[in-house]
Formats: sequence, C-alpha cells, structure tokens
Amino acid sequence: MDHEKVLDNAWHTPGVTAIELPAVDVNQVLADHYELDRELTFTRTMLWDMEARKAAAPDVYIPTVVAPGSATKFPSTRHEELEDFTRVSDQRLWGDRDRFGTIIEHVRLDHGHQRAFFVGDSEFRDVEATTDQPLFHVEHSVAGAENRPLNLWRIMVLTEAVDQHLVDVFTKMGEDPYLRVFIEVYLEKDLGVSFRRK
Repeated sequence: MDHEKVLDNAWHTPGVTAIELPAVDVNQVLADHYELDRELTFTRTMLWDMEARKAAAPDVYIPTVVAPGSATKFPSTRHEELEDFTRVSDQRLWGDRDRFGTIIEHVRLDHGHQRAFFVGDSEFRDVEATTDQPLFHVEHSVAGAENRPLNLWRIMVLTEAVDQHLVDVFTKMGEDPYLRVFIEVYLEKDLGVSFRRK
C-alpha cells in the first residue's frame, strides 16, 4: 500500500471532508501558554519521537480520544526509513464525542521525512470497524528547524458531501491555544517536565 498516495487521492476527492489545521509552533505555544518546571527547548527530534510513540500507543498519548487499554498494535515491517503496521483502537467519534467506535488504521511512519500516515479501513483480520461514522485518513508530520519544530495535522473523512458539522469540529480544534494532549503527555511522561497551563 502507498499510504501517502491514498491520502493525497482522498484529499483531492470532491465531497470528502478534508481539513488541515494551522501549523503549531511548539516552542512558541510553550512560551505563550505554559509555565514549565525547568528550561526546555522542544526539538524536532523530540516531536518526531513523540509521533512515533503515539502511533504505536494511541491510548497512552491521546487519552482524551482513545479508550484506555483499547489499542492493539500489530507487528511492524521495516523497509529502510519506512515502518508499516496496523493498529486497532476504540476512539471517540468525530461527530459525537460522547460515543466510541472501533477504528482500524494502517500506519506508515516515514522516519526519513518525519511523516506519519494513518489509512482507515473497514475490516482487518476478524475485526470490523464502526459504521457509526465514515472511514477517515490522517497525517501527522513534523516540519521546521530542529530548535523550532512545527506540528502539522490534516484529516480526510470519506464523506460523499462535505460535512459542515465536522468542519466546525476540526476548526474548533485548530483554534485551541494550547498544545494537543499528546505533546503534553510526552512532556510529562517521557521528558519528566511538569507544567501548568497559563
């Protein structure tokens, strides 16, 4: 599977609900909206390390979205800088955050270009994905300089017509002044940095 091509095709398909959130300058957000217990320059290397860990353990790094203990990562295959695996987890539905559904994602981590692709699927082995929302594909990636990393995120929900409610949900996510929860988890869990939101 060419994960990048699948996402790019979906991105350009009429009717698909596709949105890219504004790039997040991690260190600027830390400076503007957080008090840390010590000096920290968050690096691009750290940001990609977080993305790789989150891809393998979404219930740990996205506890506000993925039900605790629900994530299963199937074994990886590696070819040079590419790492492919499938993961299954119970996630909050995009359009109804009070409900969960089973989500199947075929993941590619492009360690060379620091891009992570997640291709949604309806079934894998003996597991079937929820039918309470359309399938979706996501890209998480890292850009910017080593000491000024940018966190990038885009999603394609495979709707037949653009769903304005979902556009509003994602737009609101992009307006949040704070870091996404997975970066906060990484700060505390992996870097041992305590923080307080301003």
